[in-house]
Amino acid sequence: EVVEKKKKNCSISSSSSKRDGVCEIIVITQAATTSHPKHTHPQQLNKTMALLNIGSAMVLFIALTTGGCLHHLHYTINTPLVLSLLFFNNLNILIALCEICLGLHILRIKDDYAKLLTKYKGNEFGAAVAFLTKPLGVTELLDGEVWSGMWSTYALYDPSYQNHESFGFFIDFGNGMSTIPPSILINLAIVYPTKLSPLIVGCVGIAMYWQVMYGTIIYLLSFCFNRRYEGRGFWELTLFVGFSNLLWFFFPIVGIYASYCMLRDGNMSVFGQV
Repeated sequence: EVVEKKKKNCSISSSSSKRDGVCEIIVITQAATTSHPKHTHPQQLNKTMALLNIGSAMVLFIALTTGGCLHHLHYTINTPLVLSLLFFNNLNILIALCEICLGLHILRIKDDYAKLLTKYKGNEFGAAVAFLTKPLGVTELLDGEVWSGMWSTYALYDPSYQNHESFGFFIDFGNGMSTIPPSILINLAIVYPTKLSPLIVGCVGIAMYWQVMYGTIIYLLSFCFNRRYEGRGFWELTLFVGFSNLLWFFFPIVGIYASYCMLRDGNMSVFGQV
């Protein structure tokens, strides 16, 4: 504690008398240090104690969901195919949840995009890094507004994502609303291959994987046709636009192949020796 004493001339008034005098003011200031955490504001404490950021939370989600599925497998699997599908399906579930946030919080995304554009114009890479490394408190893990920041940040590369009249907005919001159940269904088919119909899973799989692959093709064509790559660095375009979107091109090819095998064979043997 730091104690500071000041003396100054002042006037003191009362109902019966008025006099001039000297007032002694004692100011006690509590230093905010780590040795006194009880005086820290709850929101500051929440941020300080945050063990996760956006990027690590995404990795943790995929690791836990994929690892959980693998833990329940009790047969010899076709390792490359099964790992590819489980990884992609769980990644798709995560991004689909974020795509739902895109639709629900589009007005906030527009406002946030305008602020980010002012702050990071010419440094879009810095904005992406800032978002991925943003600390997450436990209470923020399920906060849709927090995750909607993904789209206001990506809109720095493609402004169509802050425009609810664009194709990019609707294809992703639509994918978010429609691809979570099929992804879960195919995960269940991998874990319990004798419990589900290969006909149903195969048909649903072909429909979903083609949907997301076709949407990716059209989106990338739109991105190039409208020359949204102009003024962007090669490596940041490759990473944040090319790589992130091409995941939804190559992995669906694996999914379509697996779905075709289920329909051709009438069983789930494509996943391994059931």
